[in-house]
Amino acid sequence: MTTELFTSSVLSLERDGHIATLWLNRPAASNAMGKDFWADFPTALRLLDHDERVRVIIVAAKGKHFCAGLDLREMGPELLAGSGRNLESGEHPGLGNRYRTIVELQEAISSVAKSNKPVIAAIHGACIGSGVDLISACDIRLSSEDATYSVREARLAIVADLGSLQRLPHIIGAGHSAELALSAKDIDAHHAAQINLVNDALGDASAVYARAKMLAEQIASNAPAAVQGTKAVLRASIGQSIEEGLAFVAQFNALHLDSNDLTEAITAYFEKRPPKFTGS
Repeated sequence: MTTELFTSSVLSLERDGHIATLWLNRPAASNAMGKDFWADFPTALRLLDHDERVRVIIVAAKGKHFCAGLDLREMGPELLAGSGRNLESGEHPGLGNRYRTIVELQEAISSVAKSNKPVIAAIHGACIGSGVDLISACDIRLSSEDATYSVREARLAIVADLGSLQRLPHIIGAGHSAELALSAKDIDAHHAAQINLVNDALGDASAVYARAKMLAEQIASNAPAAVQGTKAVLRASIGQSIEEGLAFVAQFNALHLDSNDLTEAITAYFEKRPPKFTGS
């Protein structure tokens, strides 16, 4: 049974068993990210992080497009503040205000990567600019065949500053990241799959969400602590040598192997039945 957990003017959040779906729900604006998004999105992520019933999160979108990027009508004046180009007043409120705004937006996107739950992006239609920032912070990305992707900031005289330039090289490599960011070109779903920006490109929006739900159910059937620990180890391994990563996971497992779920997994194996994990 699906339960609604949280609503705002731009998001909706629902849970079905151990799987939560966070919907970008501003279809009339192609889910462009305005002020309400930046306030409500990290709030929704915190809610899911503290909900022990939730084991996997899907980020998907209502309407024709996943995300048209930053809402420049709403956010443009804040980003211009301090640049000497405040169009309304001509004043110079200071670079500090603009810096703080950028950091706040970065933290909203980073709430996905920092979430202790695995996050799957189910993408369809356009995924532009800060939409790519968002999906690059997710653990797994699935795409519909009609999706298009663009790190478009350079076309708008902006340096992408919400995570794409930092995360994409770990996902698709330095060369592909540079090509996308410097050219600001659009690529289709099959190209995105070819360079590993997305794990797969299949069908329409309904098909990609169904695939995300199926994958989420597979993940949710595993021991929650082990799944969350795997995400923590993968995240910690970025920027580490193999030796440093091995040392981290050795320390992690030394602290966390003593669990009821491990006992249940071993018992279920010998009893030849599916395990029933409780997260304890």
